[in-house]
Amino acid sequence: MNQENQLHGQRPIIDKEVSWDKTQVIMSKTNAFGIIEYANETFVDVSGYEDYELMGQPHNIIRHPDMPRVIFKVLWENLKNGKNFHAIVKNLAKSGRFYWVITDFEISRDENGVIVNYFGRRQAVPQEVIALHIEPLYKKLLQIEAASGMEFSEKYLIGFLEEKKKTYVEYIKDLIFEHERGQAKFAQYEERVVVEEEEEEEERGFFRRLFNR
Repeated sequence: MNQENQLHGQRPIIDKEVSWDKTQVIMSKTNAFGIIEYANETFVDVSGYEDYELMGQPHNIIRHPDMPRVIFKVLWENLKNGKNFHAIVKNLAKSGRFYWVITDFEISRDENGVIVNYFGRRQAVPQEVIALHIEPLYKKLLQIEAASGMEFSEKYLIGFLEEKKKTYVEYIKDLIFEHERGQAKFAQYEERVVVEEEEEEEERGFFRRLFNR
């Protein structure tokens, strides 16, 4: 039995998307080690797990084998350093079907500044962004991981982003922004040139709008 089958209890992988209300936000709370302490009704509905099946489980219970490990490596490196991170992730439902989301986190610390909880929000990603950009990139990263290991998968990702002169978060922000601008969803937010010191705030503003917070 391979590692993925052990992790997912030999769930069959079904190449079909979960049908869900993509206007809803999937929410969860984990401890500092990624153990689930709360899941909202949308999480339960989309993942197909009952509340009692999720509580106390590692969040990677929904990890899809199509996801490159390097994406989670970068995500967790940022979270452990107290930085929010927006990643596009393919998740695995209990049924074996998949669903794509983009992540958003709030990080909770105790009185000593130690991270104790992560509050995760996740919502749907435009299909065009996934099909045209994310799936081809993730497939390449998976192939490299299989052939040469995660070290070289990460090196490829770094080179890919260096060529585009963007961070990972900037890359996915621009993909979604361009899609939504084309759909006129964000027509009221005119594209403008932002000076270097304003770029970080502009990025935060985009994701606040995306997650309605």
